[in-house]
Amino acid sequence: MRRLKVFRSLVKDSLDTITHGSRKYHLWMALLTFIMLVGMYCYSIQLEQGLSATGMTDRVSWGLYISNFTFLVGVAAAAVMLVMPTYVLKDVDFKQAVLIGEGLAVAALIMCLAFVVADMGGPSVLWHMIPGIGVFNFPNSMLTWDVLVLNGYLFINITIPFYILFKHYQGKEAKSNVYVPGAFLSVFWAVGIHLVTAFLYQGLQARPFWNNALLGPRFLASAFAAGPALIILVLAIIRTFTAFKIEDKTIKKIAMVVTVAAQINLIMLVSELFKEFYAPTHHSESAYYLFFGLHGKDALLPWIWTAIPLNVLATVLLTFHKLRNNFKVLFFACFILFVAIWIEKGFGLIVPGFIPGPYGKIAEYTPTLIEIGVTLGIWALGAFVFTILAKTAIGIEIGKLRYKN
Repeated sequence: MRRLKVFRSLVKDSLDTITHGSRKYHLWMALLTFIMLVGMYCYSIQLEQGLSATGMTDRVSWGLYISNFTFLVGVAAAAVMLVMPTYVLKDVDFKQAVLIGEGLAVAALIMCLAFVVADMGGPSVLWHMIPGIGVFNFPNSMLTWDVLVLNGYLFINITIPFYILFKHYQGKEAKSNVYVPGAFLSVFWAVGIHLVTAFLYQGLQARPFWNNALLGPRFLASAFAAGPALIILVLAIIRTFTAFKIEDKTIKKIAMVVTVAAQINLIMLVSELFKEFYAPTHHSESAYYLFFGLHGKDALLPWIWTAIPLNVLATVLLTFHKLRNNFKVLFFACFILFVAIWIEKGFGLIVPGFIPGPYGKIAEYTPTLIEIGVTLGIWALGAFVFTILAKTAIGIEIGKLRYKN
């Protein structure tokens, strides 16, 4: 009964916290709300007209939505790079950032699920994915494994931080024997969600562009580069605009994680390029289309030749210790690395897998304004959710929110 009373008090105090703030905070939330409303309007058009309102066709059936889904799975998995040092290795320097990282994971997973719903055409078809009601086809279908690992990881990333914050709200310390087993589980689960997503693509025999043994490891490397890079940028904003102080050594340690992951990701990229172009076969046509164009079709060239220089530049800047310790350079490098991996892991991975088709036909894909509007709306939703979670968590961690007996 007392726990229920504390929970009600926490909900009340949280609502009070997220509805009050500075002028900049209210302008930020108003902007996100406006973008979400635009996204909802675009989605209503898609619901009315069907997926014909998008640029996707029977030739290219995965586009902007699945590109963002694939990228955000990696952002969600990256929280493990803070969970493992904090809860498993007892590194106190990561402790300040771990709740922020898990909040980002929750927001990213919510966006992942939203992009899947948008790509399916509408929520009315979701019953197909419900075990016992629809045709779940477990364990044969990789999609069912993806459903399980994503929802399971979302549950883990909600329950562990909630337990810790619930205890801190009461002025108590969380018991390690309660949350540490879940932290251990989340380490393996985070790797699992990304590997399952990679296996989903690798298992499609008709798409030789994805039939690559490096796809799974490279998914992890890019995730552990882009995710912590985003965490660094978020931490920089938080320590600038809130009373929650993040020490320099915390950011520097996360930067080292980003650096190593970015270097490994770049090495794997070079390995893939060598495999595709040194001794090309007809299976290399998708890669040729992506990097050089094919039969006069070159819609993706500006994207990939923007991503690669940004990727290389960011990795070089991060590699040099002196540059990495300059926070202005670090934040710039993290930003361009995040953009580069978003392009490379989105358009650079998903769309070329469909071009050319199994019969050699080239049908290019360009997202419509409807798709772009829905996509921006979902990103705004993720930012909105994270802002609410972070504002509540920061209030509890700095002692501003406390249960009053």
